Amino acid sequence: MIQTSCDGAQLAVLEYVTNKPHDALFKATFEDLEHATGLLRDVLPAAVSSVIVWDSITLKDGSFVDPELAERHTDLLFSVRLDTGGEALLYLLLEHQSSSEPDMPLRMLVYEVRIWERFRKEQPEAPLAAIIPVVLSHDRSGWSAPRSFDEMLDPRVLAIPELAALVPRFSLLVDDLAQQSNAHLKARTMSAFVKLVLWALRDGRHADRFQDNNGEWIAPFDEARRAPRGIDALAQLIRYFALVTEPIPFDAFCAKIVKQLSATKEIDMTMTWFEHHTEKARVEGRAEGRAEGRAEVLRKLLVLKFGALAPDDEGRIAAATPDLLDRYLERVLTAPTLAAVLAE
Repeated sequence: MIQTSCDGAQLAVLEYVTNKPHDALFKATFEDLEHATGLLRDVLPAAVSSVIVWDSITLKDGSFVDPELAERHTDLLFSVRLDTGGEALLYLLLEHQSSSEPDMPLRMLVYEVRIWERFRKEQPEAPLAAIIPVVLSHDRSGWSAPRSFDEMLDPRVLAIPELAALVPRFSLLVDDLAQQSNAHLKARTMSAFVKLVLWALRDGRHADRFQDNNGEWIAPFDEARRAPRGIDALAQLIRYFALVTEPIPFDAFCAKIVKQLSATKEIDMTMTWFEHHTEKARVEGRAEGRAEGRAEVLRKLLVLKFGALAPDDEGRIAAATPDLLDRYLERVLTAPTLAAVLAE
């Protein structure tokens, strides 16, 4: 029987701030331990994966992202046991900027130190747990930034073996979606839904790629729909596409999905659900896009007239409803001060 409602956790994810659609989709997908396991087992070297007791995987509490980076990154930290005993921590970070992050190894080192500091407080006598940093990248041009801490150091230092041995050295595992074909993504050993999420992150923002490739993903979409809780999971995916994908290719994809569903036995319930959620996501996405656009115009006008905005003013704009944004915009030309524009 098809489920048609989300549980509390899923609803919370669907209400995640919609100007962070990549974060929302990432967290909704990989906070699920089964989905996270599928991704990590596929990314880690076989020799590492083979010594992990995968049914021991646990999502760790707490974020280790700097407050000033909170708008740009989402971090997930997992712990697993090894069949040799002990505990290793897997740190999974989504990089979703339009360009590769040149300081990612340094940033990961900061995260690792914070994780170890917390570990030390919780287990003062235990050896430090190993941490494996993993970056999931969907930079359209592919990951071009350093993959190891060595690449950030002065090569003249590393040229002296005795000196190189005294500085930190580690590498990132980068899952570079831009370098993976449709066939490669579909061949990965994970659920159909997770494959769809990776494709969505790779192509969803780019109208040309989305239009060229979406026909390859009709069958995985139908497979994901038939999985337990598949209908609810796909609601998150549809919402993501509605928020980030151009309307014309998105509508064409929806038409393909409806045509596919019409050939199944569960026509009425499934198609009614799909059409409802597609339209709901489309309307919400367009409304949110319009509000975000008004907010950006307002920021530019305020900076031009009054100078740089204070954090409190930025926060007031970010939290404003569409109606309130309209009132702010109406005041920009005549208000003598910034406070007068943003008055309640």
